[in-house]
Amino acid sequence: MRIYGPNGTTLGSPTSSTRRTASTGFSLPEATSVPDEVRSTAAPKAAASLDALLALQGVEDPTERRRRSVARGRGALDVLDDLKLGLLSGSFDSSTVSRLRSAAAGLKESSGDPGLDAVLGEIELRVEVELAKVGRY
Repeated sequence: MRIYGPNGTTLGSPTSSTRRTASTGFSLPEATSVPDEVRSTAAPKAAASLDALLALQGVEDPTERRRRSVARGRGALDVLDDLKLGLLSGSFDSSTVSRLRSAAAGLKESSGDPGLDAVLGEIELRVEVELAKVGRY
C-alpha cells in the first residue's frame, strides 16, 4: 500500500545527501532535587474502570428483560399444550408436571411492561390451576 501526500512516499523523490553530524553525546537534563517526602500512591485507574464495567454488566436492558419474559410465557404455553395432548391421548407422564412446575416458577419475574405482566399473570394462573388438578390424581 502506498501513501501519497506531504507525509507519504512519492515515486520520484530523490534522497537527500546531507548527513547529520554526531553531537557530543547523549546527556540528561539537570534533575531537580525531589524533596524526601513520601508521596501517596493512587489506586490504579484500571481497577476503577473494571468496577464500572462490572456495574454496567449488572444493569439489565429493558428490551432484553421483555424478550426473556416473552420466551418464558411461550415456554409455559408449550408445556400446557403438552399437558393437554397428554391428557387427551391418555399418555400422561410425570415429566410434564415437573416441566409445568419449573415454568410456573419462571413466570413470577416482572418484565417491566404492565400489559405483558398481566398476560404472564394469566398464564401463571392457568399453570397453577392445572398443577392443582394434576395434584388431585
